[in-house]
Amino acid sequence: MSDCHPSVTAVPSTLASLATGTPVIALAGQPNMGKSTLFNLLTGLNQHVGNWPGKTVERRQGTFDFNGQPALLVDLPGTYSLTANSPEEVIAREFILREKPAVVVAVVSAANLERSMYLVAELAALEAPLVVALNMMDVAEQEGIVVDAHVLEAALGLPVVPMIASRAMGVKDLLRVVEKVMMGEGTYSPCLPEIRPDHQEVLEKIRAQINGYAPDPYPLRWIALKLLEGDVEVTRFMQSALPPAEWDEVHQILMAHDDAFLAVASGRYEWIGRIVRAAVRQPRVGQIGLTGRLDRWAAHPVWGLIILAAVLGLVFWLTFTIGSPLQQWLDENAVAPLAGWAGDHLAWAPFWLRGMVVDGIIGGVGSVLTFLPILVIFFAAFALLEDVGYMARAAYVMDNVMHVMGLHGKSFLPLFLGFGCNVPAVMGTRVIDSPTARLLTILIAPLVPCTARMAVVAFIAPAFFGRNATLVTWGMVLLSLAALVGSGALLNKVLFKGQRSAFIMEMPLYHIPNLRTIGLLVWQRSISFVKKAGTAILAMSLLVWALSYLPNGDLNTSLLARLGHFLEPVGRWMGFDWRLTVALITSFPAKENIIATLGVLFANSPDSGLAATLASTFSTATALSFLVVTMLFIPCMATVAVTKQETNSWKWTLISIFLMLGLSIAGGTLVYHLAMWTGV
Repeated sequence: MSDCHPSVTAVPSTLASLATGTPVIALAGQPNMGKSTLFNLLTGLNQHVGNWPGKTVERRQGTFDFNGQPALLVDLPGTYSLTANSPEEVIAREFILREKPAVVVAVVSAANLERSMYLVAELAALEAPLVVALNMMDVAEQEGIVVDAHVLEAALGLPVVPMIASRAMGVKDLLRVVEKVMMGEGTYSPCLPEIRPDHQEVLEKIRAQINGYAPDPYPLRWIALKLLEGDVEVTRFMQSALPPAEWDEVHQILMAHDDAFLAVASGRYEWIGRIVRAAVRQPRVGQIGLTGRLDRWAAHPVWGLIILAAVLGLVFWLTFTIGSPLQQWLDENAVAPLAGWAGDHLAWAPFWLRGMVVDGIIGGVGSVLTFLPILVIFFAAFALLEDVGYMARAAYVMDNVMHVMGLHGKSFLPLFLGFGCNVPAVMGTRVIDSPTARLLTILIAPLVPCTARMAVVAFIAPAFFGRNATLVTWGMVLLSLAALVGSGALLNKVLFKGQRSAFIMEMPLYHIPNLRTIGLLVWQRSISFVKKAGTAILAMSLLVWALSYLPNGDLNTSLLARLGHFLEPVGRWMGFDWRLTVALITSFPAKENIIATLGVLFANSPDSGLAATLASTFSTATALSFLVVTMLFIPCMATVAVTKQETNSWKWTLISIFLMLGLSIAGGTLVYHLAMWTGV
């Protein structure tokens, strides 16, 4: 049975937001529904990314033109339900209940409507104005699925708008419906799922018991359902809100029906089943959709690994074919001429000022900015893989490899993020249910080669290895991944006693990538890198230059040289002089500082470009060793900070640091001596 509630109109706070001219619209939905595509389409560059107050969960909001006036669009965290099992779920429901957005847009997938409807059932129970955006109609069609939006609207008692966000189709219709609902022109009567019949009397008892004690702004019926579900947050605040005698009675009812959460879920799934049977026509028996055909290869235990290796190899090939020549062109035609121009125009200035500008700022930051084309290729490639739906297949085929470390394929998802940056990789471990598996994944995540490390490799490898640079880079990645697997297996055996976890994950349907979404992601990450170059890397470049200048303007007797010479004995094991050793140390704030530091230290070399200067100064054995150490060296400062934050332990943070320090020194030493012995 279902309960069609009376018409709901705009709440007072919604009218207040309209009066101020800034209506708030919230986007809600499960992962892989196209919510981010819709958000990017509407807000474009007018968006802000930060964290929710007091939380490390990403907050995205932006403004867009809504009938001639600005509107605020809030992209709520992707979540499968609104039960307090994760910070994302609590944030989503608390925002809707407390901030009272003008309209909540529930983005669902027409290609997987059955799974999408569970969250809609929970959103409708919050009594907020709700519009259903039936997205991915094209994906449903390619899978042989037909969804009747009119039937779905009648069954839900909610406005339903079919759309294809990746092509901007149906977005204007969605905004028109949102406006009608927001202005109170379109009333609706949501048909909510009912609890299983054998527990309806229990629900009524709970509602009667808490009537008059439900704290604002929580709906009475919603609280009663959450109590039956065993929601931790709702149970906690209702225990405080109810008098002790009343709470004891409620508690006794709940203890006597500790299986009530099954009755709530069963009622929702029965409701979903009726809606899907009425509104959805499934493909005929035996028909295989595009996803099924592609997954015969992409998710195959053998071919899947080969395809994954080929995909990564293609990314590296593109980097060296397109990115490296652009990097070299920028170095020769932008940084070098700019340094010469600055030197000529500062001929009148004191030596220290000219050196600070030419060597410290241009030599350091300029060298880093030259590999922006390389980073753009990395950003675009991994954004494409994520948007098309390939990431989950990569996790699936890596499941057997993950088992060597006592982990499963789900751990590969945050690790895969590490190819972009290790910080979101560490934060992404929250998707892992097992505390042990999560901790182990955090410890090994910094061994994934991030774009900053890869950019350093992409800068140095072509100079020393020419046409073999792609093979060398591929070898560096394999070495990092081998170190990751070996370290994970060792840590699991020594620290976690060989524990293993089960693997359950969602495989989203393949769909055509949205170029706008990919472009915005590349733009945001590129701007973030440029900002880093103008702040943290600039500060480190100036610090390195100052240490290389003080106390008497001579690099060889400077404070930096003294530090380098102090550490040089360790560097010599790996074939490094003091300059390479110092460059590694300065990579702690940001890995890009390696190039910035080398740019400062070799600023007075012949005008042949930094890469060529390095190639004429060091042997290929030293270069190979330096690349190995760069890939395995201690994580950057931001990664260390987020590791401490996510583990809440200095012990595990220090274990991560010393693990990578030991691996890098051992790996660099071994590779250098092997290279010297073989005459590389």
